[in-house]
Amino acid sequence: MEPFSFASSDSLDYPVRIRIINLEGEEAPVLFSTLLDNPNLRHIGSNQSPFSDLYVTVQVWAGSKPLTVPVQTSFKTFRAERRWGEWLELPVTYSVLPQNACLAITLWDLSPTGDGPYGHRIPFGGATLPLFDKDNQLHKGRQKCHVYRHLHADGHDDTTTPALVPRSRPKDGTPEDKDAAELDRMEALFKKHEMGEIPRVDWLDQLVFRGFERRGLQTARSSLKAKAIRQTEASRDDRSSAQNEKAKPEPSGYFLNVELPRFDFPVVFADYEYPAPPISSFQHLSSSQSNILLKPPPEVHFGPGISVDDDEGYEGRLIRVYDPEVGARDNPAESKHRRLVRSQHRNGILDKDLKPNAKVRDELNVIMSYSPTHTLSPEEKDLIWKFRYHLTRNKKALTKFVKSVNWLDHSESKQAVQVLGKWTDIDVDDALELLGPTFDNSAVRAFAVERLRKADDKELLLYLLQLVQALKYEHISARPGHEVTHDSSLARFLISRAVHSLALGNYFWWYLMVECDDSSMDQGEETQMIYKKIAYDFMAELVKRPDGKETRKTLLRQAEWIAILSKISGEIKEANESIAKRVERVKHFLADPKNELVTIDPPLPLPLDPSIEICGVVPEDTVVFKSSLHPIKVAFKTTSGRKYPILFKTGDDLRQDQLVIQIITLMDNLLLKENLDLKLSPYKILATGTSAGLSQFVPSMTFQGIASKYRANPAQAYLKQNNPDAQGPFGMRKESLDTFVRSCAGYCVITYILGVGDRHLDNLLLAPDGHFFHADFGYILGRDPKPFAPAMKLSKEMVDCMGGSNSEYYRQFKQYCFLAYSALRKNSNLILNLFSLMVDANIPDIKLEPDKAVLKVKERFHLELSEEDAIRHLERIMDDNLNALVPVVIDKLHELVQAFRA
Repeated sequence: MEPFSFASSDSLDYPVRIRIINLEGEEAPVLFSTLLDNPNLRHIGSNQSPFSDLYVTVQVWAGSKPLTVPVQTSFKTFRAERRWGEWLELPVTYSVLPQNACLAITLWDLSPTGDGPYGHRIPFGGATLPLFDKDNQLHKGRQKCHVYRHLHADGHDDTTTPALVPRSRPKDGTPEDKDAAELDRMEALFKKHEMGEIPRVDWLDQLVFRGFERRGLQTARSSLKAKAIRQTEASRDDRSSAQNEKAKPEPSGYFLNVELPRFDFPVVFADYEYPAPPISSFQHLSSSQSNILLKPPPEVHFGPGISVDDDEGYEGRLIRVYDPEVGARDNPAESKHRRLVRSQHRNGILDKDLKPNAKVRDELNVIMSYSPTHTLSPEEKDLIWKFRYHLTRNKKALTKFVKSVNWLDHSESKQAVQVLGKWTDIDVDDALELLGPTFDNSAVRAFAVERLRKADDKELLLYLLQLVQALKYEHISARPGHEVTHDSSLARFLISRAVHSLALGNYFWWYLMVECDDSSMDQGEETQMIYKKIAYDFMAELVKRPDGKETRKTLLRQAEWIAILSKISGEIKEANESIAKRVERVKHFLADPKNELVTIDPPLPLPLDPSIEICGVVPEDTVVFKSSLHPIKVAFKTTSGRKYPILFKTGDDLRQDQLVIQIITLMDNLLLKENLDLKLSPYKILATGTSAGLSQFVPSMTFQGIASKYRANPAQAYLKQNNPDAQGPFGMRKESLDTFVRSCAGYCVITYILGVGDRHLDNLLLAPDGHFFHADFGYILGRDPKPFAPAMKLSKEMVDCMGGSNSEYYRQFKQYCFLAYSALRKNSNLILNLFSLMVDANIPDIKLEPDKAVLKVKERFHLELSEEDAIRHLERIMDDNLNALVPVVIDKLHELVQAFRA
């Protein structure tokens, strides 16, 4: 027998509340001839503007009589939508409501003439919403109410303005009827999902929502509107002939969206039981009066598996019961307890001198060690609040303090902001956490920005990609058709720093351009408007500087340069030609003086790396690669006299690769701070749009290419040929082997932490000087197209190059792995915070499961283990991978597939 819970309405001593959200729908405007015939209509607000100013009144009725005085919304002006978003509280509690109680909701329009029966107001429309449904359960959540034009809500038991009208549509209806029926069905399912009656499966929910929008949600809505307009026109034409007929009103094309309070349990109607007088008083009552006082209790609906004897006066029924455990909501008693505890420490007079004892200090230290993804318990929040003044000296305590504040409590949030000003300087990883999506308070975000001001340009570049994403969580107002306004401390800070540095300005501009180019449903028009406004403000601030106009011109020239490369890259991708002909076409295009690539004067800072200035192209070095998108390799001459080859690709979103390379660069800097140089060489990559970008071309060979050229110990033979030294280990220069061992260790650990998948010998590369690196990061966070893929890519060819698993160099390799893993675990908070800022960045593998992306990275750190245990775990992964047969089979299968395609 499954237990369940519900509440009775007579125990709900809570005032009736309703939130007036917005009015949607439209009708055909009044004909101009009609306005001429009836001048009074011209002065009614809704006849002058489709978004005229309306206000709403709500009144509780029961038994065809009003129970309360009406309450109304405050005055608001509307521009693009009639939206109130206002909660109204009525002077009656749920405990005393009868079963037939309803809400009479009337929208009022204004008329300056004051000729009507209601004075200077006339009813725009009305709706009567019952408070209990047919199962005697209290309505809750969002409700979509039909509006009856030109009528006020009557509130009668047999009301002529019912808000909830069941639709009955013929099977052979019009396309509009079918679209409306489908829309009604989907809206009912969405409401169940919102109320928790349908289990939440994040990845499946996102697919359903996107699929429904693609299949024509807008079409269905427009069909409904079109039908409503036709009905309104027909009713207006027939109104004069039907004045003498007592016809039942029909709903208009308008709907009023309202919201009723949600409760933790279903609320079932029960009569309010007044206290009974003493038993002795019953002796003087007549039998009829006794029957009234001793009437049977109200009928109770029991859930499945619960049966009660009929002689007790109850009848068991099977009903659908909402599970209150779904959603993990707070216990009301515990919430009240926390408010009482906080009230004792609200003034803070005594708290300033509070110091924890040894036991409490240990508890606080444990709390401070939590990762950014850890959720604080109510008791931990109370403890942090109690000792908040003592913790102001601990820089690691700030983020925990901010999480412990109830920011909805005005008094508490005001005091919290005052405490922020007394806090010691925090680290940059904590500042980045405060700029994440979970921190909404503008004072908190401004505090984090102040910490970032102390970072130099080189450090700021490491986090710039995430800081641009953090702009999505700033207080920036953007609505289609309206001016974008913002008071964002982060936006002002980034603009002020970007105009003073060409490197910062270059990357800041291109990061903004990618967001402006992202028109996907996940991004939204409002977000695009935000980034366009910030890009405009950046350019406006740039031209105020003495050299700003020149910088602005440089950025525009870069955009033209990208457009030229995009043109030829797109043509090559679509051309149905051999590789040789594609190469000749690209060379001819690059050598054409019309394209202004042969000579670039003045030299242009490369968007990929603005420290490099290019002054021309080298057409003869052009290569077109043999893949589905046919990326092109183009070499440019630099002002230093060298060649700088790049890869340009269209048709592919490079933002995920860009993120991985940025994280690798950051980790390399973290390791160097720990005096651990692992000779990492992350190549540069820049997405210039959602389907185009360029990357640095590093001269190297894939392990697959090396293996096909050298048979015995291929990687070692390759390094020996490029770095010969008869006195060195294995006949090669010691520095080259050391570089290989170190870079292998760095990339093995980093790709393991990031969960990089689809690793094979074609995306493991080796430069002639011994630098080993990975390419192609299409799968991250543990995703892999191949089954049983290893957690870490450590191929046999890599180990053989070090001299085998029993060699001294392999033992050095393992030590470098352990040192790197330990150093990165110490900086795990920074890495996790950077990923948390990317959850809404439309990175393919992150947006699949945005709620789990950060957790997947956290799992690889194994923060629940001690440092020694974590290193042992990493060693087991390496040993298992070394002895496993599956990676070898996967590489062989990949080799066969590639050979077959070739």
